[in-house]
Amino acid sequence: MREIFQHIKRRLDAGEDLILATVTASTGSTPRSSGARMLVGRDGRICGTVGGGSAEYQSEQYARALLGRQSHGQKDFAMTGTDAEQAGMICGGGLSVYFHYIPAGDAYTRALADAAEAYYAADTALWLFLRLGGRLSLYTRADGFTGDPCPESLLEKLPRMSKTAEAAGSTYHMEQINDPGKVYIFGCGHVGQQLEPVLTRVGFRCTVLDDRPDFADPALFPTAEAVKCIDFARIDDAVSIGPEDYVCVTTRGHLYDLIVQAQVLKKHPCYVGVVGSRRKAAAVGRALVEKYGITPGELALVTTPVGLEIAAETPAEIAVSIAAQMIAHRAARRRG
Repeated sequence: MREIFQHIKRRLDAGEDLILATVTASTGSTPRSSGARMLVGRDGRICGTVGGGSAEYQSEQYARALLGRQSHGQKDFAMTGTDAEQAGMICGGGLSVYFHYIPAGDAYTRALADAAEAYYAADTALWLFLRLGGRLSLYTRADGFTGDPCPESLLEKLPRMSKTAEAAGSTYHMEQINDPGKVYIFGCGHVGQQLEPVLTRVGFRCTVLDDRPDFADPALFPTAEAVKCIDFARIDDAVSIGPEDYVCVTTRGHLYDLIVQAQVLKKHPCYVGVVGSRRKAAAVGRALVEKYGITPGELALVTTPVGLEIAAETPAEIAVSIAAQMIAHRAARRRG
């Protein structure tokens, strides 16, 4: 959504009308689910997707027609067996797409795009609210609503995933569009070098850390958000880990694994994955409890051996198994 807001800002500045198409519901087998978005201008799709194939083509054409009428719209798309076959699916499904019209020069949405970029830059947990037939709004726990306020009843359980709800006589579509959680990869060796680009590619924001300058080299991690050479015994000097964050421990030895875990487990991150065998895990676990005072509850945060069991052997295969496990963990957290 950050990219979409950036395009909205540029296109509004250029005096262009826009349509923001949002999947508000999906049934059966569809390539994209609720919350998928596509921005459409006078020349067609600008960025984003509602799934590709026939449904996306029809959505784009419908959006361009709405631009001509300068109006919002709602349309359901049924994917036939032929559509499903072309999209590589077993059976068909359906999409409900809402088309939000943004007029050229719309100062309200332009200001919202600026606010969104500031929240993204500050790593703030951010929610997007869309009143069907109305306007977009942003919400953060610290600042409340930016733009039109929405009914307080919608805030009782803020969703991570896309959700549509009725409140005060209107229909709202809402979703968390920025999660401040980051991934901290401790160890810039073979596994770390393979893991970071895979995680980055699937939407995780990674910081990689090592105590060896030759390994904590930005040239080895061109897609990482940050690369830091640190003292493993003083993690707090370099990063601040919280309950929204993920930790992957891929250091070069048991001692370093132990030192890192002893510190990060006290921060209660949402995920701690440690490379190693079950035998190693048992020994490190005992030391964490006996030497560092880690509680059984904190020790239970550790996933080791890390990754899905896919008979992975090479660093690249291990990275894929870890990424798959983290994707599943992230999806479970979003579902609540």
